[in-house]
Amino acid sequence: QVKLVESGGGLVQPGGSLRLSCAASGSIFNINTMGWYRQAPGKQRELVATISSGGSTNYADSVRGRFTISRDNAKNSVYLQMNNLVPEDTAVYYCNAEVAHSLLYRYTTYWGQGTQVTVSS
Repeated sequence: QVKLVESGGGLVQPGGSLRLSCAASGSIFNINTMGWYRQAPGKQRELVATISSGGSTNYADSVRGRFTISRDNAKNSVYLQMNNLVPEDTAVYYCNAEVAHSLLYRYTTYWGQGTQVTVSS
């Protein structure tokens, strides 16, 4: 089993910054893609950003240029630096990871419990 634990959420004023962290632990042989998703009240969960094991990144149009995703493979961790935050970024942010438990490289997707980000004056 694998557990993902997010941290770094909170309340921030418009134009401010936050850095989210997510650490994976448990039965991990290899992690493929890691990512951040968010879900605002009354809306579906949406992709924010993903990063491959090799460092290739993908961003939602709404955050490109403001958010930066990164990872530390040695720590099985993924990060999301969020700058110039706007009220529309308010949501619960979830990290996920595609994890292989053995040399068979069969990947299972795991999710964290979520961390609240609120952008408000």
